[in-house]
Amino acid sequence: MAKPRVFISSTFYDLRQIRADIDQFLKGLGYEAIRNEEGSIPYGKEERLEEYCIQEVRHSDILVSIIGGRFGSESKDEASIEKYLQKGSISQRELRTAIDNQKQVYIFIDKNVSAEYQTYLLNKGNDKVNYKFVDDQRIYSFIEEIKNLGVNNNIKDFETSEDITGYLREQFAGLFQRFIDDQRRVKEINLIAELERTSKNLNQLVEFISNQNKDQQEEINQILMINHPLVNWLRAKLDIKYNFYIVGYNDLNQLMLARRISPQGEVMEPDGEEYYMWARNNSDGSTTYIKISKTLFDEDSQLINVLAANWKDSMAIVNNINPMPFGNDSDLPF
Repeated sequence: MAKPRVFISSTFYDLRQIRADIDQFLKGLGYEAIRNEEGSIPYGKEERLEEYCIQEVRHSDILVSIIGGRFGSESKDEASIEKYLQKGSISQRELRTAIDNQKQVYIFIDKNVSAEYQTYLLNKGNDKVNYKFVDDQRIYSFIEEIKNLGVNNNIKDFETSEDITGYLREQFAGLFQRFIDDQRRVKEINLIAELERTSKNLNQLVEFISNQNKDQQEEINQILMINHPLVNWLRAKLDIKYNFYIVGYNDLNQLMLARRISPQGEVMEPDGEEYYMWARNNSDGSTTYIKISKTLFDEDSQLINVLAANWKDSMAIVNNINPMPFGNDSDLPF
């Protein structure tokens, strides 16, 4: 199982006991502690030892930087010297590398050094000042550098290793809680993203179908109207042998007139149903009446689509009024 890799960065001789205490603390948490005195860093022969330390910083997840009163070994990195306009120590370069690579960084400064730092700020630029708790005032200029960082400058003072391990324990617990929270949010974000993808796909599908059917909409409407229940009823009652369709009342009226059936206006039945009515006087003295329900038309007198399953006999009625009873009233004598 992968373990968090924590690089311990500091000078060695003055802080070796604190380094060992932090090492044991990290191993107790199940983390992998990286420190050069324990052989954690694989050194090669192609580059300076300093470069292998820097490589390990880049491959670590967390860097714990401990700043005491000793400057330590100077870094030989020319690029770093050019960037910061002065020679820094190897431990300073380790911290800068971690920050540049956006690692999680925790910085601890010896309490006495931190207190004397205020004296440095008051006398900055005065090389004649002697400082009690550091062997090189470049330590203070480095502290000033990291305190002025916009990010990743989590700095705490310490007196003992317990101050450091106690703070780290709280921070690691906070990181773990944040990880759990983030995992919960990831599920929510993934669900939202999936819904957005589904919505986008549906919109694209609707747009595609609409574009495909745009030129065919009129043909589709004609097919629907040719098979309209009213058209089938008229075809049977008026004995029409050819296909036709009706768009609205005007089409229906023209069809009736073409077959010598005259409009009679609108009528209302006792049950409240309203109809358009037509009539034809037959040669035998009888009169044929055709009534079409107004519910089949919208407010613009356009025929609305009706499924065959929803068709009712009361929607279209034919009556043959004859002074002498004959035949079947449901058939027209045409």
